[in-house]
Amino acid sequence: MSTNNKKQKRNRLQSVSIPTEIIFHLIIGGFAIACILPFIFVIIISFSSEESIRMIGYSFKPIKWSTDAYKFVFEMGGQLWRSYFNSFFVSVVGTLISITMCVMYAYALFRKDFKYRKFFTFFAFFTMLFGGGLAPTYMVCKQMLSLSDNYAALIVPALVNPFFIIIMRTFLQTSVPEELIEAAAIDGSGEYNTLFKIIIPISKPGIATVSLLTIINYWNDWFLAMLYVREPNLYPLQYLLMKMQNQVDFLIKNSSVIGVEASKLLQDLPSTSLRMSLVVFIVVPIACAYPFFQRYIISGLTIGSVKG
Repeated sequence: MSTNNKKQKRNRLQSVSIPTEIIFHLIIGGFAIACILPFIFVIIISFSSEESIRMIGYSFKPIKWSTDAYKFVFEMGGQLWRSYFNSFFVSVVGTLISITMCVMYAYALFRKDFKYRKFFTFFAFFTMLFGGGLAPTYMVCKQMLSLSDNYAALIVPALVNPFFIIIMRTFLQTSVPEELIEAAAIDGSGEYNTLFKIIIPISKPGIATVSLLTIINYWNDWFLAMLYVREPNLYPLQYLLMKMQNQVDFLIKNSSVIGVEASKLLQDLPSTSLRMSLVVFIVVPIACAYPFFQRYIISGLTIGSVKG
């Protein structure tokens, strides 16, 4: 088969008719709407009054709009913004340190000339299957490492994730040619120089993917705060909002015990709409991080498309 015939066949296979393209756009558009519609629904419910929710349930068109849930949250004042700062600080600092450790560990596992490569691969994989349990972990963090009422208590226990290390190692194995490492060594490049100036710049898609997963883990975490933090000024946003919701639920469930007048007041507390407003407070900031990581992830998907 001649070269021209091969090119024509390739172009024919890659070409898409206009009706087919329209169908693809409709399917992708419908999928995008299906993804964003639940969040829009959550926002609408957060602005619905409790009376409307009791009468007609969840609806895109409530009987009465209300901002009571947001007023209830904003009444916390400085504590709310302090918790926002704590979550941002822990997420950013924890992600930077965690990704640095993850990349360096994965790079060592990626290098076939590393003498103890199999041992450290098994060491990382073994911790994915077997853990020490909550009690030993608590004793090590609380008593041995003194992780209590400080930012380190919210960062250090989640620094190393073996699953992310395996992901990063696999990405390096499939995306970084060994000839590149050999060429750098011939030119006199050291290990750290090769890693930070050669490997990392071409591994941005993999790093962006693991970074996104890591920052979501830190942002959504409240369990570490429950274990190691008693100082309110160190509460992350998720733990603060969880405590707030638990307090409201407790008051409503025990409203019959605290008197008739207090019971009537508690019935007007925005319980359901408060839950939805808390979801908005938590989801909106982390959703803003997706566009930043998206361009690196997309660039990774299109790396192979420039080669023909």
